[in-house]
Amino acid sequence: MRTSGRPPVGVRMIQAWSRLGPRYLPFADAASADLPLGRLIRLSLFQVSVGMATALIVGTLNRVMIVELGVAAWLVALMVALPLLAAPFRAFTGFRSDTHRSAFGWRRVPYIWTGTMLQFFGLAVMPFALLVLSGQGAVPVPAWFGPAVAAIAFLVVGVGLQTAQTAGLALATDQASDETRPRVVALMYVMLLAGMVGSSFGFSVLLAEFSPQRLVQVVQGAALLTLALNGVALWKQEARDPARVAALRGQPEPAFLPVWRRFIRNGRARRFLWSVGLGTAAFNMQDIVLEPYGGEILRLSVGQTSALTALLAGGSLIGFALSARRLAAGVDPLRLAAYGALAGLPAFSAVIFAAPLDAPWLFRLGSLGIGFAGGVFSVGTLSAAMRMEQREFVGLALGAWGAVQATAAGLSVAAGGALRDLISGLATHGALGAALSSPVTGYSMVYHLEMLLLFITLVAIGPLVGRRSAVSYTPSRFGLSDLPG
Repeated sequence: MRTSGRPPVGVRMIQAWSRLGPRYLPFADAASADLPLGRLIRLSLFQVSVGMATALIVGTLNRVMIVELGVAAWLVALMVALPLLAAPFRAFTGFRSDTHRSAFGWRRVPYIWTGTMLQFFGLAVMPFALLVLSGQGAVPVPAWFGPAVAAIAFLVVGVGLQTAQTAGLALATDQASDETRPRVVALMYVMLLAGMVGSSFGFSVLLAEFSPQRLVQVVQGAALLTLALNGVALWKQEARDPARVAALRGQPEPAFLPVWRRFIRNGRARRFLWSVGLGTAAFNMQDIVLEPYGGEILRLSVGQTSALTALLAGGSLIGFALSARRLAAGVDPLRLAAYGALAGLPAFSAVIFAAPLDAPWLFRLGSLGIGFAGGVFSVGTLSAAMRMEQREFVGLALGAWGAVQATAAGLSVAAGGALRDLISGLATHGALGAALSSPVTGYSMVYHLEMLLLFITLVAIGPLVGRRSAVSYTPSRFGLSDLPG
């Protein structure tokens, strides 16, 4: 029997926990009255499925095809790159989800579900296609059949995840309030990373003892999980709006090309997309050579080079913390992105000078700086992209930004690896002279090219910062949930 008027301990703990929420709980500040935290987290599950598909294609299947199935590396690289072919169409997908007319008044849901079904179909047939591609099929088939079916599977998965992600991000932007919209979209990218990391670990455990049967089970299990996650994510997210259908009845549907021409005719939009592509390429080209540089040139162990990923992530968090203060003070997001590009120059310089100075500490410091600069650049461009178009065409703007970013990242990674191999081969064979006859020449060339791209990015983004934007940038509060992918 209680002898005081104080509430029970359990009630007091719940009250204290609820008071902690907005300040300390991750993503609590992204919720709003119209989009509660539980519903927001449920909506973000579609990003987990996209991350899972990405990790499966780029990581797990990449290794399985080369090592366990004995597929030629060039053919594997071609298959893994096929989903990038769908990236340029993200702007069209976003526009169609802006203007879609269904009997229920939905706009985004039909495209998210279409993308989900494409992901499911591609993943369902992919393990059988890979077995046929490697020559392990039970039925004899022509030599061209295996590569063709595998290419179709990879391409369908790519189209599906690009479609689902573009429409899903637009739906999240629609549901959020003006104040919370940047944090909501950023939460979606954090969930994408969570899906990639978690599924990578799960795939490594499930395929530890590899067999063709196990491969089929794991990949088709991922297909079923994609269907389940996206089904839960979409449940009661977009309200049916028959009034919208009635209001638009008899009116011609907007065509993509006129709206796109109006969007891209705006010199700011065109210059902004160029800036996003150049900056993204500059910060991503070194992804494939960072750890080999540390291992081959600075003689770091596998564990030491693996820790570089943590340094990059830590640098991004530091950059984000600084960006949060500047955006809260009302700084132009494009000016913030320019600061990020500028900060990348000394970071890449540190990585370059680490080899002649034989200074692993300088290499680590440069890696931390690259993460910092890339985080600042990403926060700035993300914030600016959400203000590039009117609300009714936000899907078009986000799609264009995502298309440029995904295409630039993929092409720059491939170019970084190819350039390193080409220049290092020429250098070690003496074709570049005695002074450059070292394996470090190829790595150094990649980092020098990235610095050049950063200078070009600054040139491209400069006029956007130098004159006042037609869009007013109001101060916005940022938290941990704003960290972009």
